[in-house]
Amino acid sequence: MNFLFITLFPEFIEQATCFSIIKRAVEQGLLTVSCINPRDFTHDKHKTVDDTPFGGGVGMVLKVEPFAVAIKEAKRLLPNAAVVALCPGGNTLNQKIVEQFAEAGRDLIFLCGHYEGFDERIFAWVDEKISIGDYVLTGGELPALVVMDAVARYIPGVLGKEESASEESFSEGLLEYPQYTRPVVFGGMEVPEVLRGGNHALIKEWRRKEALRATYKNRPDLLNKAALNKDDGKLLLAVIKETKGENNG
Repeated sequence: MNFLFITLFPEFIEQATCFSIIKRAVEQGLLTVSCINPRDFTHDKHKTVDDTPFGGGVGMVLKVEPFAVAIKEAKRLLPNAAVVALCPGGNTLNQKIVEQFAEAGRDLIFLCGHYEGFDERIFAWVDEKISIGDYVLTGGELPALVVMDAVARYIPGVLGKEESASEESFSEGLLEYPQYTRPVVFGGMEVPEVLRGGNHALIKEWRRKEALRATYKNRPDLLNKAALNKDDGKLLLAVIKETKGENNG
């Protein structure tokens, strides 16, 4: 899968993808990361990519011409790619969107903004707008990297174990169950006995119950969207009862 960033700061992307899982995936040829700088498509000596807004106001607006040409060049390199603009007015990123990107298998071109945002006409060349939350950042590079990182985890081989992505938080609409490793006891805190007993059926049930517990305590809003079955209902009722007992105690 190919990820191409249209950015005024390609060094930002290059540095951010030189570590850990993404670096290994690139070295193994599982994905590619490249950049196009809109400044390369300007025609003045200052390589100007922004201008004052019509109608007045503070800040500068990114000009349509260099970004439109940059998108055209990106589409020449990746003809079947989806163009994704990172901007506050986009759909809020969630696991469902991540999985849709991954399942579609299309290359992704990220349009990274700065300053007061894009000339509205640039969105004529955009397939989808994405936001990563209701807050303001200095540019679109960090959100684009977040999207790439989330999608890349579903590319076969990137995580090493194929089941890793499907077992993590949000993969089934729930937060992940607690994880433990050696030593068994540290600071008076002990690894739950069920995880050390070797009974895989009990371990599976414990993990599901703890995933429900973590979600109920920290993100109860997710329970309304999660695909729960009858057994989950019983486990959740037990979690609620236990939690109320803890609070009353």
